[in-house]
Amino acid sequence: MRNRRKVWLSAMMLMLAFALALAGCGGNAGSGGSQASGSGGGSSSGGGETSGAGGDDAGEIKVGILHSLSGTMAISEVSVKDAELLAIEEINAKGGVLGKKLVPVIEDGASDWPTFAEKARKLISEDKVATVFGGWTSASRKAMLPVFEELNGLLWYPVQYEGLEASPNIFYTGATTNQQIVPSVTWLLENRGKKFFLLGSDYVFPRTANKIIKAQLAAEGGEVVGEEYTPLGHTDYSTIISKIKQANPDVVYNTLNGDSNVAFFKQLKDAGITARDLTTLSVSIAEEEIRGIGADVLEGHLAAWNYYQTTDTTENKAFVEAYKAAYGADRVTADPIEAGYIAVYLWAAAVEKAGTTDVDAVREAAKGIEFNAPEGKVTIDGDNQHIYKTVRIGEVQADGMFKELWATDGPVKPDPYLTGYAWAAGLAEK
Repeated sequence: MRNRRKVWLSAMMLMLAFALALAGCGGNAGSGGSQASGSGGGSSSGGGETSGAGGDDAGEIKVGILHSLSGTMAISEVSVKDAELLAIEEINAKGGVLGKKLVPVIEDGASDWPTFAEKARKLISEDKVATVFGGWTSASRKAMLPVFEELNGLLWYPVQYEGLEASPNIFYTGATTNQQIVPSVTWLLENRGKKFFLLGSDYVFPRTANKIIKAQLAAEGGEVVGEEYTPLGHTDYSTIISKIKQANPDVVYNTLNGDSNVAFFKQLKDAGITARDLTTLSVSIAEEEIRGIGADVLEGHLAAWNYYQTTDTTENKAFVEAYKAAYGADRVTADPIEAGYIAVYLWAAAVEKAGTTDVDAVREAAKGIEFNAPEGKVTIDGDNQHIYKTVRIGEVQADGMFKELWATDGPVKPDPYLTGYAWAAGLAEK
């Protein structure tokens, strides 16, 4: 009896082992299929790092879209997401990239910088996207940068910023400092006055931008008569407006971001100060923000960008028409919207040239790529992964559009570390 029980137990254990082996084979096959689907044959390296290549056996390439779809920055970022989706749709309609359909994986950074880092890691490590298009604030970019460098992912960042950065894992399709801030300060000194009041949101972009502006003003004969910062989302500007009145500047140089601009400009108007009384120049207010603030509030105020909806190129007419057809006749385009749109096209061109979505190959192939963008011809600088851009200063009109007051003769070579300016020496180390 005891022997029969031993035989029975042995048989049961063999059957259990066989069943587990089968389950293990099935699990491995399923997992391997899932990885192949997400990676599209991309190579991987030790420590869980990935080359960032995406796609699958069904002829698809997954790409990440990571913007603030909620929170204080949603006023600006939702429309950039829409532009990137439009570019993906257009590219797919023309046959995709490497004959494969682009499939967007959308995540919400929620105007929270740690969330941007968390979602970036998810897109690269779990979703196995080929690249990510995203971010707005420099705080979000700075939070994501170490993730992309650690995992060897690829971020296309679409917004003007303070410069003093160049990562091998980021392509910058918005302006760097010498393509927006520096030329606008020179123009203001020559056309509007010497006394500057600096107003910004309290994070890396405004503080670094104002550090640069102060060095430039000292070198070019300007003067800072006030400098104030408020948290993102701040809404009470009565005290700061009183300080502006007391300082009596020629120019308020505005680096506020998000919906704080709504509060500031409405309260400025309520205080009886219009563009006829005081020049303000903003670097984060474009057509989309004008819609949220009101053209009646902003009429006559200035902004420095590389693109306006009114920019007169054949490519821009087609872009504006397509954007409105996709999202509504009342929607507007703007500089970061256009920079997000062209980022998708530039990445696609680099992938086609490389013949693969592998990050290292795409980075090398991207050098020198040219594209006839809505803003005019742009070229990827292979040394710093920024793009050549034309600089423009515009004035807000009653219809919410910009009238171009000044522009450079052509695209300006990106100089993120301001090596071409003697007064900027040492700024990157401070």
